[in-house]
Formats: sequence, C-alpha cells, structure tokens
Amino acid sequence: MADFAEITEIVETGKMKQIEDAVKKEANKDNAAQLLAAMIKGMDIIGDKFQRNEAFVPEMLAAAMTMQKGVAVIKPLLGEEDAAGLGKIVIGTVAGDLHDIGKNLVALMFEGAGFEVLDLGVDVPADKFVEAIKADPSIKIVALSALLTTTMPAMKETVAALKAAGLYEGRYVMVGGAPITQEFADEIGATAYTQDAGSAAKKAKELVA
Repeated sequence: MADFAEITEIVETGKMKQIEDAVKKEANKDNAAQLLAAMIKGMDIIGDKFQRNEAFVPEMLAAAMTMQKGVAVIKPLLGEEDAAGLGKIVIGTVAGDLHDIGKNLVALMFEGAGFEVLDLGVDVPADKFVEAIKADPSIKIVALSALLTTTMPAMKETVAALKAAGLYEGRYVMVGGAPITQEFADEIGATAYTQDAGSAAKKAKELVA
C-alpha cells in the first residue's frame, strides 16, 4: 500500500532530494490521483503554518518546488481530468510594476493547491490578460499582483478591460501585494483580496469549490 503520509511529509518539509524517488516508488496509474492529493495536502499544511507565522517564505518555496518535482513524476499517469485539477489561473504583475518575487510565490502556491497556472510575468498590460482569457476561455481566476502604489491604477484598468471585453462575469479576480487593501479590492470590483501566498491559495480553492 502506498505511503501517502510520507509523501505529504516530504512536500511539507521541502525535501527536494527525496520526492522523486519516493513518488516513483509508490506511483502507478491507479493511485496517481491519490499521490497528487497527498502532495496537495502537504502544501495545505505548510500554507496554514505560514499564515500562523510558524513557517516563512523559504520553507514555502522549498515545499512548492518539492511539489513541482513530485507532480512531474506522476503527470504521465494522471488522466486529463486529474491533471487539470481545480482549473486554470492566469497570473501577472500589472503594467508598470517589475516586481515578481511575491507573484512567483503565489503562482507556486496555486500550483501546489492543484491549479494549472499561466504566468504572464511582470509589467503586464490589461490587454494581455484579456488576450490570455480569449485564447483559453477555461481560465477561471485572474490573479493580479502589484508592489508599487503607483501601479495600483493598472489593477483597476485590468478589471475594467475584462468587463469591457465581456470576460468578467463567471470568473474571479484576485488581487494582492503590499499596498493593496480589502477596501481597494472592493473599489475596483475584484472578487477577493489576500495578504499572502498561503491565504491566496486557500481563497482560490474556496472560490472554485
């Protein structure tokens, strides 16, 4: 019987050198989805610890990278439905802002939670988000990041562009970054604001539940 608890613990503790061998030892077509669930559970645990200040960014990154390596092993064994997981998210740092550390961590946490993530990078204008959704209408969540107060208006412009293109209804817009507040999120019409990567992944799962 596969040791799913060991897989969960390896991801939670970010043991990157152990994950591939551990997953290969247990993996087969019948339990690939369970192995994926075990890895996601590890990410959930480290995310909860992060929110309680019992874990920090380096531990989160290590867990997320460990999960990526584990998922790469079982991806060929997963059916299309399992591989798609919770759905697709497009993420990017908005126009005028070149900061990517927070955005990258959130993207990793989304992947760890079971989402497929399309990362548009930094300095992303509103029309690029629109183009991404037009190219793949199955995208459920649009995640916008900003670290500079001066680039906050670009978030508002992106939400407005989604509405103008008829792509806002039926999707969720998540915003985050140091200067962002719940009040600002409400003002621009965002669905959700989260203050860190762990809560972003948790909120995304709640939105698509």
